[in-house]
Amino acid sequence: MFQKILIANRGEIALRIQRACRELGIPTVAVHSTADAEAMHVRLADESVCIGPPPARDSYLNVPALLSAASITGADAIHPGYGFLSENAAFADMVEAHGLTFIGPSAAHIRMMGDKIAAKSAMASLGVPLVPGSDGEVADMDEAARVAARIGYPVLIKAAAGGGGRGMKVASSADGLEEAWRVARAEARAAFGNDAVYIEKYLDRPRHIELQILADSHGNVVHFGERDCSLQRRHQKLLEEAGSPALTAAARDALGATVTAALSQLGYRNAGTLEFLYQDGQFAFIEMNTRLQVEHPVTEMVCGVDLVREQIRIAAGQDLGYTQSDVTFTGHAIECRITAEDPETFTPTPGRVTAFHAPGGLGVRVDSALYAGYVVPPYYDSMIAKLIVHAPSRAEAIARLRRSLAEFAVVGIKTTLPLHQRIVEDPQFQAGDYTIHWLERFVAAT
Repeated sequence: MFQKILIANRGEIALRIQRACRELGIPTVAVHSTADAEAMHVRLADESVCIGPPPARDSYLNVPALLSAASITGADAIHPGYGFLSENAAFADMVEAHGLTFIGPSAAHIRMMGDKIAAKSAMASLGVPLVPGSDGEVADMDEAARVAARIGYPVLIKAAAGGGGRGMKVASSADGLEEAWRVARAEARAAFGNDAVYIEKYLDRPRHIELQILADSHGNVVHFGERDCSLQRRHQKLLEEAGSPALTAAARDALGATVTAALSQLGYRNAGTLEFLYQDGQFAFIEMNTRLQVEHPVTEMVCGVDLVREQIRIAAGQDLGYTQSDVTFTGHAIECRITAEDPETFTPTPGRVTAFHAPGGLGVRVDSALYAGYVVPPYYDSMIAKLIVHAPSRAEAIARLRRSLAEFAVVGIKTTLPLHQRIVEDPQFQAGDYTIHWLERFVAAT
């Protein structure tokens, strides 16, 4: 097992990793920018190192500073969390080149899955179903027109190196194809330094379903069920559920069997999440995230497994020690992402938190680095807390979520807590009757 782990992240995910390390008896090193000197992940770490000024490019994305921090503190492994450098293959390579262990997949698999075209090609070759679309990059308008005519409008043009909705445009007809193609390429070039795009059939009412897996270096691959991440605004998730209100256990098992067989053939290692669109009873692979997900707690709640602890064990060379038949699913879990944003305009609201009270009680979990007096900085992602509830049934989980949201208090800044309270009261949400387009319409109507 590792002697010391440096956590190359901040906020609640840094705290989450610290807790897993502490239970394993592994000391941790926190890194921080000057803006995060008083952050909770710094206060609770065994050691801390300042790695630069507030901008992420000068601190949390500063690879030489991170490697130097690991060297001077004697860390022998680095956990990247999510975001920042977690899916940066060059960083994973450099960590290993410096004699450290990267707690995550191999750089080769990070690189493969970071290229959406390569990822789709690999999954198709392994028998994973795809959304109908181009076989690879669409390099010119003539090819774009041929692909769109073959699969039928509307179509979705997507950045090959993309994510988060950037470099993604819908063309409803041939008249709008050229503009959508050009804009998607321009956005992809600006956001990712790569203007390669591909085309998929645009699905009008899909669910966003993802499957959590773990794979060790001994050939064992296990899935931990699905999460429904369909409640999104501008392709950013706001609320997730495990399991999905739209899936049966049989559908979950069939998808899980396909995915675990594919990743076993691929030789994948550590945690990963495969994302699918689900419509009319059919799954279609869209991408794979080669890291821990923000929404991993809902899976932990229904499966009773510590995914971060498992990541560390796998990276240390240990085997899973269990098979698929040992994984059980109990009850229902829901997560709300609470952000420091105006609940009406979604404008970021950094500032001082003058009072903070987290809800509690049976089946309630809050992952947050907030405390009274903490100043939410303007430099990073606006998520400040995750509220997770678990109960025997979805109806009971919703009742528990309603109660917990009413107890949750963050004073001094505006947050999206009121938006989540409105969502929970909506009859369509309560019925589980929503798609990836539902939340945009809900926000516009309220």
